[in-house]
Amino acid sequence: MQAGGSSPMGAPPGPPQMVPMSKVELSLSAKDLRDRDALSKSDPLCIVYMKETGQDRFFEIGRTEMIKDSLNPQWIRKLEVEYRFEERQVLRFAIYDWDTKTTNPDDQDSLGTVECSLGEIMAYQGSQLSRTISGGGILMIEGDEVSSSKEVITMNMSGADLDKKDFFGKSDPFLIFYRCNDNNTYVPVHKTEVIKKTLNPAWKPIIIPARTLCAGDHNRSIKIECYDWDSDGGHDLIGECYTNLQRLLEGPGTTNTYELINPKKKAKKSSYKDSGKLTLHSITSHVEPSFLDYIRGGTQIHFTVAVDFTASNGDPRSPASLHFRQPEVDNQYSLAIKAVGEIIQDYDSDKMFPALGFGARLPPEWTVSHEFFLNGRSDTPYCQGVEGILQAYYHSLQTVGLYGPTYFAPVINHVAKFAAAHQDGNNYFVLLIITDGIICDLPDTRKALVQASRLPMSVIIVGVGTEDFSAMEQLDGDENRLSFGGRYAERDIVQFVELRRHLGQMGNRSQISQARLAKDVLAEIPQQLVSWMRIHGNAKVPVRQPESCQSIPSTGSIA
Repeated sequence: MQAGGSSPMGAPPGPPQMVPMSKVELSLSAKDLRDRDALSKSDPLCIVYMKETGQDRFFEIGRTEMIKDSLNPQWIRKLEVEYRFEERQVLRFAIYDWDTKTTNPDDQDSLGTVECSLGEIMAYQGSQLSRTISGGGILMIEGDEVSSSKEVITMNMSGADLDKKDFFGKSDPFLIFYRCNDNNTYVPVHKTEVIKKTLNPAWKPIIIPARTLCAGDHNRSIKIECYDWDSDGGHDLIGECYTNLQRLLEGPGTTNTYELINPKKKAKKSSYKDSGKLTLHSITSHVEPSFLDYIRGGTQIHFTVAVDFTASNGDPRSPASLHFRQPEVDNQYSLAIKAVGEIIQDYDSDKMFPALGFGARLPPEWTVSHEFFLNGRSDTPYCQGVEGILQAYYHSLQTVGLYGPTYFAPVINHVAKFAAAHQDGNNYFVLLIITDGIICDLPDTRKALVQASRLPMSVIIVGVGTEDFSAMEQLDGDENRLSFGGRYAERDIVQFVELRRHLGQMGNRSQISQARLAKDVLAEIPQQLVSWMRIHGNAKVPVRQPESCQSIPSTGSIA
């Protein structure tokens, strides 16, 4: 072998060297935060940014949930990060007192920041890495490698004879599950719903991956805490107990009836027995196929675009318009189409995509339509690839009249009709809605989304421009379950992203920044697809039918 380790003359090159990479999840908590609210405590939310390699700018990689009225938050939502030993991955943790009326961090009150590297977090030998927050307080960060376990646990639990915590009522109990990590610290991994005014609650089924509950280790300790919910965020501990998955899987019985112990009460009173009982009524375990298992098994993802042509976008001939087109420069609409379409097209074998428009007047009668074909045809809305969608979009800019108002329900129902006809597990539908305005048919849209939540489909909403999109957060079920007319959505199928959150990072709108936008927009699709498969009994990987894609009727038949 020649010097420097190169191959002998004429020898074929060896296999490429794979760079080690692991996925880790970050668990965050804080204490002694600054109080920015005059009549209550701060409502903290943390956004995590990563520094671009070789650049002096950061991009967002995720954010926690907002916790109401707390100066000592323990966030349950975990953030997954790709860990690379060979890179110094600098993270910035920005904490805000979050006002739910707006989604833009620039409109929030800052509680301070922390910067450190992912390597520091993963190499820390103690429990949690602690750093002083610039605005006051301490941020605790813990990193753990993500388990590859595909086991999913479903269990039903109830409480009995809980302590009465409310002076004028009973209690409003909820549970928090904690996983014990390798360093013997407990991190929260799941929170149940609150059940109001009862000492004998029965919570809805708890569905949680074993990798989340116990890192896939059946003998790892699990702590369960029962709290009485308070509107001011000062939830009172009723009691706690400890178990593990191996014990839980023994099923109902005396082994899985737990005394809830309040440590403070036990220390004060020698006669103290418990603060109530927690009982397991049923538990099942199954191995859940992953998103890639379904894709490799033949599931096709069908991508539809719906573009906002309401007058609030501005005259397309004006540089101030969101639809203004310059040679070689993407406007916000074409940017969103490219970012999402270029990723999702790889999962659709024929790469023929329906493209719709709404809120425009159409020639020759100039009637308003909230569901028209961008390519100008009456028989089919299909476009060949992402480039075909863009050409159809540019065609409509030249031929239709911008009008209004902003209605989402027609295009949602349009796609839902096809999703309803293909529920065999071989097809999944993704609708991308790009809009600049505040929605004008919110009740109808809520109804359409609740109905669509039972179908194999997801809805992505990308907000362009500078409008206040806070109403869109009502549709994204990350924090509150969407409902209409007393009926709740079966699952969360909506992901909302404000494009302006990325424009500040994008500068010249490079391909790297476009990829980050796509990552943010598409982040929930795999989980949403898997959740539909699980709920509707498609736990087995589908067998591919070669004709399945061709058998889907043209959406032109339902316009």
